[in-house]
Amino acid sequence: MRTPFARVVQTLRLHLAGLGRLLRLHTLRGQMLAGFLSIMIVILTIVGFVIFDSAANLLKQNAETLIRHAAVQGNGRLEAMMKQIDSLSLQAATNTYVQNLLGEVEDGFKPTFLDRQGLQPVADQVMLYGSGIRSVEIYTSQGDRLFPLGGDELYDVVGSEFIVKAHEQRGGMYWIGLSQAGEDEVLAIRQIHLIQRSFAPAGYLLVRIDRQVFRLDSLGEDMGVGAVSLLFDRDGQLIAATADDALSGADYASLLASEDKTVEINDRHYVLVKQHSDIAGWTLLILTPVEAITKGIFILRAAIIVSAAIGSVLFIIFSVLLSTAITRPVLRLIKSMRSVRFGELKPAEHISSTAEIGELVHTYNQMVGNMKELIRLVYEKEIMQNRAELKALQAQIHPHFLYNTLEALYWSLLEKNEDELADYVVALSELFRYTITGHNREEWVTLAEELEQIRRYLLIMGMRFGDRLSWRIDSEMDDNRLLLPKLILQPLVENAIQHGIENKIGAGFVSVTVKRSQEPGYFHVIVEDDGAGMNEEKLRKIRSKLAMGADKAMESSGYGITNVQQRLRLHARSETANISVLAIESREGEGTTVTLTIPIRTEVVEHEPAYHLDRG
Repeated sequence: MRTPFARVVQTLRLHLAGLGRLLRLHTLRGQMLAGFLSIMIVILTIVGFVIFDSAANLLKQNAETLIRHAAVQGNGRLEAMMKQIDSLSLQAATNTYVQNLLGEVEDGFKPTFLDRQGLQPVADQVMLYGSGIRSVEIYTSQGDRLFPLGGDELYDVVGSEFIVKAHEQRGGMYWIGLSQAGEDEVLAIRQIHLIQRSFAPAGYLLVRIDRQVFRLDSLGEDMGVGAVSLLFDRDGQLIAATADDALSGADYASLLASEDKTVEINDRHYVLVKQHSDIAGWTLLILTPVEAITKGIFILRAAIIVSAAIGSVLFIIFSVLLSTAITRPVLRLIKSMRSVRFGELKPAEHISSTAEIGELVHTYNQMVGNMKELIRLVYEKEIMQNRAELKALQAQIHPHFLYNTLEALYWSLLEKNEDELADYVVALSELFRYTITGHNREEWVTLAEELEQIRRYLLIMGMRFGDRLSWRIDSEMDDNRLLLPKLILQPLVENAIQHGIENKIGAGFVSVTVKRSQEPGYFHVIVEDDGAGMNEEKLRKIRSKLAMGADKAMESSGYGITNVQQRLRLHARSETANISVLAIESREGEGTTVTLTIPIRTEVVEHEPAYHLDRG
């Protein structure tokens, strides 16, 4: 199987071969140059149009932003004036004399001439401080006019629907709009409530305002020549305009309903900006001619055309010169590089040419030499590193007992009729022998051999703990065919006994379960105990060490679950790249569960079929 380095070399060869084929096409210099120049001219033309269009859109966007700010400013002026009139009319409606007089009228009292004339100072105060207020009129709840003397009743001045609207405002100002009489004035009305009588309705206050007050001539001047501002009431009636004849014949209803940013009126295009007033419900429109915004774009277009023409001429001249200077020596270099296409990193012969081509040849030859040396060194280094890692990880669990000592102890126990102790010595001897030799295999063993090793270890531990330790080994897999790294399970069982059962008061139970994983190509080995368990803080630290990786975690934790995790990843690097090979769960006082996920590997080994072992 090809190594990653071989694939890198092959990729490099393919790229160099592609470069050779691409450069070889330059022998047709005339045809290629003509086509290349045509493409570049088309690109320059497209870029010019894109730049021109982008600049025009940018100018429009900036102008629209400026106009919108002006609309917000103009609407703010209108609302400030409306708030002033609203405040003055509210003061008049809550005036003590007005309140008392309307209260008496509600009680059936008919005011005299002098009583009605007493309202004059109240009206004068509103007209004095309010901008453009022509008159202030006060009516009873029945619509009879109290002030000024004479004149029409309220229902003759405004329609009944506006009186209903004023009632719905609950004492607030309602802006009617243009007067029904067609006069050059704007009406606003509010209902008067008696403060001392639980705000019972007692009359109406009508304000007449000069229509010219609502003109915003300064906005049109700020937006440029031809800019027009229009103010409409709720019903779409035009209240004020900066230029009455500028948009003659325009369909105001369509302007109010339009959602477009640009509209056409009288064969002229305008940028449209709307601003709605929350106080009166009116709408302010600002229309600015497009040509006033983009008048500088024509100069930019001319500059782009001239620049594109000059750039095209210069590009053609330099392209011809560079093509002639580069193509010929490059073609000679290609001949020296063709050997790479046939699977060999071969240095190029020195070609006497320009300094740039000479440097290219030298760099290429140096790259080939460095690449060969790098491939050799990195390949050897990776092999040695993998072996060293595996040896270093396994070296931590080598036993320190001699077989002859165990054998002498075994025969001595038999002579003394200590058969049970002799069995334990045999188990210990087999455990050490498995640890060192593994049946002449350095790395991989069958699942059956590994489970047998666990059984020996648990048997020895049973001698130490006696009735305090019971255990079970259960497997649903084909133990004689599945392969896994040697001594991958024993550290997990050791941890279960040393940190779980040993720290527990009373009897403990350890189980080793092998079952098939839901992930295709994997099986699980679950080591579980009912020992002391761990609290959340300790469990978090162990998981953190596992996430750190072996290099850092092993400095502090020694041989254990981190070692198991790293060994499995070293042996099955590609299969477990995206799989969590080791998971640990624990609760204090309830026990710990460690789940190992191992890729399925098989070989034919003649052994007994799968078994189930238990004690206790």
